[in-house]
Amino acid sequence: MRPLVLASTSRYRKLLMERLELPFTAVAPDYDERAEEAALGDLPPAELAERLSLGKAESLRARFPSAWILGSDQIPVIPGEPDEILYKPETEARAVDQLMQLAGRAHVMLTAVVLLDAVTGTVTSALDRQVLVMRRYSRAEAQAYVRAHRPLDCAGSYRLEDPGIKLFERIEGGDYTGIIGMPLMSVTRLLRGAGLLPRDVDADAGGAS
Repeated sequence: MRPLVLASTSRYRKLLMERLELPFTAVAPDYDERAEEAALGDLPPAELAERLSLGKAESLRARFPSAWILGSDQIPVIPGEPDEILYKPETEARAVDQLMQLAGRAHVMLTAVVLLDAVTGTVTSALDRQVLVMRRYSRAEAQAYVRAHRPLDCAGSYRLEDPGIKLFERIEGGDYTGIIGMPLMSVTRLLRGAGLLPRDVDADAGGAS
């Protein structure tokens, strides 16, 4: 069986991939994401997310020439004219400022995922879109969350899987794992298409009871 490589060292994406019960290797992409974000900053957010995901996957193609390579990237967006992209805060002060910018309003989490066939260069992709509405929390609450849980490596400055869930009013979308780091339902569709997971059964062929 050809190897499956996850072009990421994110612990969140690794934990998500482990749910699929497929052997895979998580490898840091040889890719300067910040430089690419700066160079491609004029792209619409959805296209930017896909380009960054593909860049991560392609950066490992020479190293894993017989593999299937998964790349993914998240971009939180505050809709507007133009849309405003939120990047990883990296400091507590910026994380608190991001959370206060989001308080009491809706934003969109775009998560792109690509599957690269390193043998042929064929790429399939998917884009997950979630609308997130935050509560009207106070700066003191935002500061306490950031200080305790340090979401400094998370675009948008929150984690759905930790007490950050308390900052949300509601989530509108089909696959919450896209918010955590990688939309597993989209990933499984790509993997089924590549034959790495069992394909759907045609009910007319006797596959349904």
